[in-house]
Amino acid sequence: MSDKEVAMPPEGVDAAAVAALVAPVAEIIGGAEFVQLLTPEGERVDHPEYSQYVADLSDEDLRGFYRDQVLIRRFDAEATALQRQGELGLWASLLGQEAAQVGSGRALRPQDYAFPTYREHGVAWCRGVNPLNLLGMFRGVNHGGWDPNENNFHLYTVVIGAQTLHAVGYAMGIQHDHAVGTGDPDRDTAVIAYFGDGASAQGDVNESFVYAASTNAPVVFFCQNNQWAISQPVERQSRIPIYQRARGFGFPGVRVDGNDVLAVYAVTKAALNSARSGQGPMLIEAFTYRMGAHTTSDDPTKYRISAEVEVWKLRDPIARLKAYLTSSLKADPAFFDDVETEADALAGRVRAGCLAMPDPEPMSMFDNIYVEQHPLIDAERAGFAAYSASFEGEH
Repeated sequence: MSDKEVAMPPEGVDAAAVAALVAPVAEIIGGAEFVQLLTPEGERVDHPEYSQYVADLSDEDLRGFYRDQVLIRRFDAEATALQRQGELGLWASLLGQEAAQVGSGRALRPQDYAFPTYREHGVAWCRGVNPLNLLGMFRGVNHGGWDPNENNFHLYTVVIGAQTLHAVGYAMGIQHDHAVGTGDPDRDTAVIAYFGDGASAQGDVNESFVYAASTNAPVVFFCQNNQWAISQPVERQSRIPIYQRARGFGFPGVRVDGNDVLAVYAVTKAALNSARSGQGPMLIEAFTYRMGAHTTSDDPTKYRISAEVEVWKLRDPIARLKAYLTSSLKADPAFFDDVETEADALAGRVRAGCLAMPDPEPMSMFDNIYVEQHPLIDAERAGFAAYSASFEGEH
């Protein structure tokens, strides 16, 4: 089956309805406004503007992209299994979005700063955050679990879209620190803010666009358009492609094949270079697909048909890169076997580490809320302490 063919719909589903669902995707794939360097079949294609940004990638770099995606997918699968077994309260899967996250994450320089949502496990991996730290919040043992300044990767943000304002504020701070447009590659800094197609409808996101444009802030807005804002398809939220919204705020936007790790890397690298040099903000729309549920509390079978998922499986980002590495003789079977072995070991470490996480002391929930003492927190702490003490001596 070719990439543009439609998988057979399940029994009882109108084939015409399926075709109508996937037709917009087929129209976008290969379109003039769609940046792609690697086809779904794993064939390398050139782009007049963005090919230059991957020209210096070595075979080792390309194998590294594959390794990153496989390992983070395995981590994600293990976390989902842990939630299903009652070890995590919730989990937000990135299944299908590995290329968007690894490509953009690897385009960052050490001094750049990333502001994630709650699904950027692949970006966290690329920034060197311990995968176990990502599980703490979902297990309920901490409020996030890592120092954001250690890897220039902010804590996960559950409030939809709020992190875009944080990112613009940080970018404005970079300007005040004179760390933009100096010409020093080790000093010039950019910020990247991740959000989804659903968050693009939030007021915070649009306000962040206004501030970024008016201050010419060095920030890249990275929208992972995975087609579904929980149960709402993207076409119900936007009359135009998301990347075109940037034009109304006064800065450029670009749409990239979010399942093509090379294209994502190239487009993000170009956008970050532009921001660091003082050219201001840019919006990237990574056109991808959420293969799983919105979170483990969601049932996507209630609002989308399985045939749509099957069509997107043909564009799997990992299979695409594997096909390219194999056909171009840049990786051999031993390499792929080694990566699978490493993924198994990672899953084992994650599971063991998760189960070994100690439960926090209950009173610690009141720590690290305000820098200074706060009367409301003091009262709540005292009230909870009295409530807990009332159970002493009981079995």
